[in-house]
Amino acid sequence: MASQTDVKLRKMQIYCIFVRNHTKKGTLKAIEPDLDRIKSLGTDCIWLMPIFPIGKKDRKGKLGSPYSIKDYRAIDPKLGTWQDFLELVKSIHDRGMKVMLDIVYNHTSRDSVLLQVHPEWFLHDHEGNLYNKNEDWTDVAELDYSHKALWNYQIETLKRYAKIVDGFRCDVAPQVPIEFWKEARKEVAKVNPKTIWLAESTGPDYIKTLNAKGYHVSSDAELYSAFDMTYDYDIDQTFRKYVKGDLPLKKYVEALNTQGVIYPSNYIKMRALENHDQERAHSLFINENDVYNWTAFSEFQKGSTLVYAGQEYGFKHTPSLFDKDKLDWDDKKMNLSSLIFKMHQMSQSDIQVSGTYKITALENDIVEVTYKMGDIIRIGIFTLKGMPGEVPVALASDSYTNMIDNSLIKVKDGIVMLDYDPIIIQGKNNE
Repeated sequence: MASQTDVKLRKMQIYCIFVRNHTKKGTLKAIEPDLDRIKSLGTDCIWLMPIFPIGKKDRKGKLGSPYSIKDYRAIDPKLGTWQDFLELVKSIHDRGMKVMLDIVYNHTSRDSVLLQVHPEWFLHDHEGNLYNKNEDWTDVAELDYSHKALWNYQIETLKRYAKIVDGFRCDVAPQVPIEFWKEARKEVAKVNPKTIWLAESTGPDYIKTLNAKGYHVSSDAELYSAFDMTYDYDIDQTFRKYVKGDLPLKKYVEALNTQGVIYPSNYIKMRALENHDQERAHSLFINENDVYNWTAFSEFQKGSTLVYAGQEYGFKHTPSLFDKDKLDWDDKKMNLSSLIFKMHQMSQSDIQVSGTYKITALENDIVEVTYKMGDIIRIGIFTLKGMPGEVPVALASDSYTNMIDNSLIKVKDGIVMLDYDPIIIQGKNNE
């Protein structure tokens, strides 16, 4: 299926909303007044975290996780009505943005409609008790996809939503059989052939852990046979080890470059510095200049981009999935909005969609990203740990415009002096 994926999806910027926490009212209707601001960031698609009723049995926290779903085919009444959902989708579409719905097909809540009507569709141990592959997920019951009737039910649900929304972000996609996803994509295409498929993929350690228990977990390479985009969790462990100082920059860059040779040529990684399961970027990078450089570097990499609501203002607190934890839009730590918009503008160029692409690790924890197309080269230079340096570039001696802030950048004898702000320049390839 990835053979059908349009590389132009690399232009996509996705904005993630947790409806319950996004506004004071925490409803679908309350999202609408914020849509123009979200659009102004360059947003192409809004990903709504699960908006379905939440189970009560074995609930975590007072409100429960939106990923513990009681009924796939209903809207959480605390968020609004089905009509509210339709109106929000229309408002998003009216602004030229798409909608991606969060689909959680590995498990349901422990008091779900499906568990009550079809208990045989769930994993059980030898004594008949509910059993989870992941022991930490105590508030959910995991589904058993050996039942073809379950496939039919889940695909029918997807087809209902595909008539309304533009795509699906699929939670824990690797734990659901890849053959199911292939079938789902084929069937959904009959309703909406332009449906966008994003897989929450996973890292190597998690795959090894579940494989050791006798369960198959799909790798990113497998997921690309059914999905258009995957998370960049395949290099997340390497990224975090580098940030903590446990790995050199060279090892991290090697992992990034390897993605380009182990996946299909039209692979799309959703680049993200943070999401609802991880600590905020501004918590990981305390220094504001580091946050700025990492934001620019992340969005300059080949692939689509995720902005998790609040990231644009440098929020440090990751909202709870289980309790009331509203975003405080008045407590802006920094404003990355213009940078995010500018990086999105650049990502629309063919050179960043289809050009040859390479990342190079330099001294002083400086990284250089190059895109080449024909005789044009676009170069991004980012200091990842706040150090300046001299950077070799394949450009003739001249003055160039920094595409981020329009400042003048001088290249002399193939060298650029990098202080602390990221640089992106373009010219004729000098190699």
